[in-house]
Amino acid sequence: MEPYELRAIQAPLKKKYKEEALAALVKVDARAVLASHEIECEVDTWGGRSVTAGLHSATGGDGSKACSADMLLESLVACAGVTLKSVATAMGIKLSFAEVRAEGIWDARGTLGLDSNISVGLTKIELKFNVMSDSDPCSIKKLIELTERYCVIYQTLKGNVDVSAHFLNSK
Repeated sequence: MEPYELRAIQAPLKKKYKEEALAALVKVDARAVLASHEIECEVDTWGGRSVTAGLHSATGGDGSKACSADMLLESLVACAGVTLKSVATAMGIKLSFAEVRAEGIWDARGTLGLDSNISVGLTKIELKFNVMSDSDPCSIKKLIELTERYCVIYQTLKGNVDVSAHFLNSK
């Protein structure tokens, strides 16, 4: 896609969102149904497919099911990858190769309740970009900075998000 094509696609959206700020609020959702006999759940994914999520091997799983931490990092690299390509297109940067990787660290002792002083969840995430292009290093640096700025998942993880849990039914 050429920069002018991307601008043409996004121009009416930008106009609409400037005129109607509420139209820019996008609701997303996810759903999981728990299995009755195993410690696992079926997670609905885009396109009508489902993924079976279960315990990570560090917490008693056998490694055959998706780990939610891996799924979080997959979401991050998907968002960063699409954002990187969009920003490169808008900037007119031709990529001969691009790869986005994410690595995270979490301490299983927190998840297993061994020590209340140990955090539950990822405590470190590194997002890594491997970009090959004929563009100058300053342009590539700006490309990465803008990718970080406009990547929804990256900014969600970096920022303050109002997260809450609600009990829906007691039957």
